[in-house]
Amino acid sequence: MLSDTLTNELARYGIGPRVKALRLRKKLGLVQLAAHTGLSSALLSKIERGQMFPTLPTLLRIAMVFGVGLDHFFTAETQKPLIAVVRKEQRLKLPVPPDATPPTFLFESLDYPVANRKMESFYAEFPLDAPTSEPHQHGSVEFIYVLCGRLAVDVVGEETSLNAGDAMYFDSSVPHSYRLDGKEVCTALVVTVL
Repeated sequence: MLSDTLTNELARYGIGPRVKALRLRKKLGLVQLAAHTGLSSALLSKIERGQMFPTLPTLLRIAMVFGVGLDHFFTAETQKPLIAVVRKEQRLKLPVPPDATPPTFLFESLDYPVANRKMESFYAEFPLDAPTSEPHQHGSVEFIYVLCGRLAVDVVGEETSLNAGDAMYFDSSVPHSYRLDGKEVCTALVVTVL
């Protein structure tokens, strides 16, 4: 029999509810899970209801059915969803190319604190007298939303002119470039998928 201290500490992990959540996600009944694990449905029911704590070999059998590691059951539930806020005053305005005067455009990263990003987002400004950017390619796709002004985007020799409020999604793994199109500064949100 476990002491109250051990019982309380084990209960904090919520192993039973985690097993049940995995089972329901896979749309398995207790009898089906029992057949897959070789454990009795009565034992699995007690585990799910927190009336019994499984041994590591028992938990490993369950984990293998769902394709998760043992760590799935011991990771703290208090992990919060990823949220990153970048305040306007925290952003750096960087010229592209770095040493050009005037630069083709200036950009500010909108998501720089996030590690292992699946996308990158930028605020871009295309100043007056900015030259056309050099053709470049990166990632897999890009999305541009023009906030003000006009921007010409060339994708493999096909140029599209965008006005304020226009958006464009394109394959950024092919050569593309940007050009200020008009006599006023253009600003845009740019999102690239890595």
